[in-house]
Amino acid sequence: MPVASSLFTAQVAAAIKNLDRRRKFWIVILTAIFLLAVAGFIWQANVASLIELPANGGELKEGVIGPPRFVNPLLAVSNSDRDLTALIYSGLLRSDETGSLRPDLAERYVVSADGKEYRFFLKPNLVWHDGKAVIADDVLFTIESAKNPSLKSPRRAAWEGVEVTKINDQEIRFTLKQPYALFLENATLGILPAHLWRNLTAENFPFSNFNLEAVGTGPYQIKNIGRDRNNLPLIYNLVAFKNFALSEVKLKRLTINFYPNEDELWTAYQKGSIDSLSAVSPARVKETTNDDSILVATPLARIFAVFFNQNRSKIFAQTEVREALNDLIDRATIIKQVLNGYGRPTNGPLPPRTGKNLAVARTPALTAAAEAEAAAKLERAGWKKNPDTNLWEQKTKTETKTLAFTLSTSDLPELKVAAEILKNTWERFGAAVEVKIFEAGALNQNVIRPREYEALLFGEVVSRPADLYSFWHSSQRLDPGLNVALYTNAKVDKLLEKEDYVAAAEEIIAETPAIFLYSPDFLYLLPKTVNGVVFNLINTPADRFLNINHWFIKTEKIWPIFR
Repeated sequence: MPVASSLFTAQVAAAIKNLDRRRKFWIVILTAIFLLAVAGFIWQANVASLIELPANGGELKEGVIGPPRFVNPLLAVSNSDRDLTALIYSGLLRSDETGSLRPDLAERYVVSADGKEYRFFLKPNLVWHDGKAVIADDVLFTIESAKNPSLKSPRRAAWEGVEVTKINDQEIRFTLKQPYALFLENATLGILPAHLWRNLTAENFPFSNFNLEAVGTGPYQIKNIGRDRNNLPLIYNLVAFKNFALSEVKLKRLTINFYPNEDELWTAYQKGSIDSLSAVSPARVKETTNDDSILVATPLARIFAVFFNQNRSKIFAQTEVREALNDLIDRATIIKQVLNGYGRPTNGPLPPRTGKNLAVARTPALTAAAEAEAAAKLERAGWKKNPDTNLWEQKTKTETKTLAFTLSTSDLPELKVAAEILKNTWERFGAAVEVKIFEAGALNQNVIRPREYEALLFGEVVSRPADLYSFWHSSQRLDPGLNVALYTNAKVDKLLEKEDYVAAAEEIIAETPAIFLYSPDFLYLLPKTVNGVVFNLINTPADRFLNINHWFIKTEKIWPIFR
């Protein structure tokens, strides 16, 4: 066989040698075409078998309104504070984009049979951004600090009555006075590094440089901070933390830019100085979206309503008055004018995505029939419209009541528009309404906390999972409780204590202690190059970063066996 092969090769070579130049040229061309076709086939087969996966790299530049002050899980109050805290810190548990809780710093946890004891076991080899080891002392210090009344932490109420005990460097125990099914949500609180904070008194906590130069265990760590002449942060340059407890962070650089107001934020976006922004104003959405961006709209766990204070205005003690005012509400118009359509109507205390049939507005639009029904309710309760003033009045032997009240709200543009819509609606019907506008801090301190309002247009963040206790249990009527309707119902109290929130919501709806209006959408503008972004449940804007460790811009193609 070798001899025959050699003879054949020699004959082919001799034949080619004897060919003229023209025929040799075409043989070379055809051979080249054949080889290229074979190479192309092999290349296509290779490409078809490769898979595309997220790769390390890329940068996202985001804009936020207002500089941070407390990048600290115990003190964070503003959206800027909470955004950076979510990126820099980790808790024992972390909520994912579906609302489920999964271990973060904790490797696992065990709950006692009576539901009063929770034991958490830390993952091995955890480190802070500065390289120091994470141990149970850090958890103990963080929770004890949260409970310290001198610190005045917004997270204090969640840890009242919880005893925390260090078992060893890797194990911590929480003991509750009573079982609380939603306690695990508390374990998402970001943990502070005790070795940096323990020497500070509660009084000095708010003044520490670590409130801005934060050190945590979250997906991102601070590379540097750009500041203005007054030393206020203008920009945070963050880089992925290579030892993040959950997974490798693909998006390697994240820059957060801070702007004093919405106008400057929009200008920066239009100039291309930033790629993404939250706190998207519904009124500006259409003018900012383009072919290179996507708008993410997802329900916020937030309910806006008008809450009645029956202690300040006796007319609201009458069910017919509350129901008549509720019957007049055109929620579709409010959502269109206030939110540019980015919201959902609701007539109950639960966000639209929770609870059966609780998010359908009773009156989709204000009609003559709705006005007639509202008038009939007032007339049955002894109210009559005064032809001279065109106001509803109720006369008794001792006094004459007029359907007149004040409506207090924040100076946020959306709420001011909503308040004017409500005022105009009710005044056309025959009520006298005075709208009172307050700066957000003044509204909270001088109006809500002392319950100095007759009707209050206000939003409530219904935590994940939906917990109505703090908003509707009778024990929460006074500050620091959040029962701003000062609502009392023994049946509802028992339902809330049993955590039967759907049944409690149905009872609340039946009594109309508030007029539930809408649940707004969270709007987030992102470049199309960012992948892996998944939103489902959003409590606060900072929740957009819950799965940021899965976001990516760069990709790479590899053989499946190397996946």
